Amino acid sequence: MPEFRPMHRPWARQGLALIAVWCVAALAGSILLARNALEAQRAAFETDARIAHRVLSQRAVQHDAILATLALLQPQVEGHAEQRLPALYPQVLRVLRRDAGQGWPTAESGEAAALAAGEADSRRVARAALGAVDFTRGSYWLVRAAEPASFALLIDARSLVVPDEWPLAAGAAVRADLVHGAQRLALHAGRPGERGWRFGFSKHLAADSQPFDVTLEATAGWSDLPWRAIALWLAASAALAMVVWWWGRQRDEVRRAGERARFDQVARLNAMGELAAGIAHELNQPLTAVVASTGAAARLLADDEPDLTAARAAMKQAAAQAQRAGDVLARLRRLIERPDGRLNTQPVAVAPLVAQAIDLLDAEWRALGVQPQVDVAPADLAVLADPVALSQIVHNLLANAQHALAQVPQGARRLEVTAREEGGRIVLTVRDSGPGIAVDALPRLFEPFFSTREGGLGLGLPLSESLAQGMGGSLGAENVPPRGALLRLELPRA
Repeated sequence: MPEFRPMHRPWARQGLALIAVWCVAALAGSILLARNALEAQRAAFETDARIAHRVLSQRAVQHDAILATLALLQPQVEGHAEQRLPALYPQVLRVLRRDAGQGWPTAESGEAAALAAGEADSRRVARAALGAVDFTRGSYWLVRAAEPASFALLIDARSLVVPDEWPLAAGAAVRADLVHGAQRLALHAGRPGERGWRFGFSKHLAADSQPFDVTLEATAGWSDLPWRAIALWLAASAALAMVVWWWGRQRDEVRRAGERARFDQVARLNAMGELAAGIAHELNQPLTAVVASTGAAARLLADDEPDLTAARAAMKQAAAQAQRAGDVLARLRRLIERPDGRLNTQPVAVAPLVAQAIDLLDAEWRALGVQPQVDVAPADLAVLADPVALSQIVHNLLANAQHALAQVPQGARRLEVTAREEGGRIVLTVRDSGPGIAVDALPRLFEPFFSTREGGLGLGLPLSESLAQGMGGSLGAENVPPRGALLRLELPRA
């Protein structure tokens, strides 16, 4: 028992191709939307990073200005007026003053040594210099060497962030650090452990006295992607794909309707042409003889002395020819063979021709709820036939099968088309699960003008048989158990 394969209709293949195109377009559009969103987030991040760097740099420059002012005004400063600075500048935690000939007044020897080194650097570069840096405590010393006294400020590095001027919101997923060598002070925590697309920024403070790096890092996670816009794009592109698919299917329906109309017209013209040619050929001689005999009889009777015997003979001859014409009409209940006896044949691939014939009747198959099963083995099987004539035969066989299937319940409808090589010939069969062919109708199935269908002309199968014989083949029919009919077309192998 052969394994039958369902036909894949062109519109179904087009639908699969359209789905593939939609998948590519949907993916490309989604990537573009995500990329644009990430670029916008990157631009916003870089803007915030530049603002943060400028704010921190302004505070650092302010520290230089404080120390420069103390150094410049110290001859006029009475007592220890510099100690009032922490009240004016919240980021200044402590102010130290070293008078000439004294050490730095700090309890920690390590800090004293660092302040001394910073004072030496300041004296060398003639500006403020960095002393001890302890980011574990969040502070650092800034020293300015001067005469007669030098000054040092203990700066709270965290207070460099001014809330009113700081560009990063409290919950912003951006980490901002102040970096000095191996030490790092977090100015803004961000979202630790976030996975996604990372943005980075690093730049020196715009103050030579405080050689710190400002670094900012941000991560855009999957939750930051424009999912609403992506969903809208997917829906819009899917709707457009459906419209294109529907339009293509409608176009195929119009094409198939035109092809079916052309086949029907060709069939009618072929039948009418063959019938007219046969009638003209067969009736020409007897009708000519009738005209001649009746004319002779009329002349004989018109003489002064009518020759009744000859007139009777002429009329008898006319009657015989009229009878002959009647016999011709009786015999012309089949289609006349083509004058040349054979069609112009050529190698024709069976599988695509059957697929095209089934596709032309696609609307009818769907209306019947039938999925034609086709098995052509091997797939490149070819016959020696006239392509147009073979298409007409297959079309007629499928149309008859549809009529038969319409007479049984939908769940019982089956159609199988097979093509095999048997003894050097190609046998194509069309088997349906309809009610079958009546026993008394089976012998007359290929007679012209005989039809079991109401309103049928009875020319489709006779024409198909005539075309098959013209290509050196044959066409037959039989009933198959438990129910249905099988039409068998045999043609030479290419």
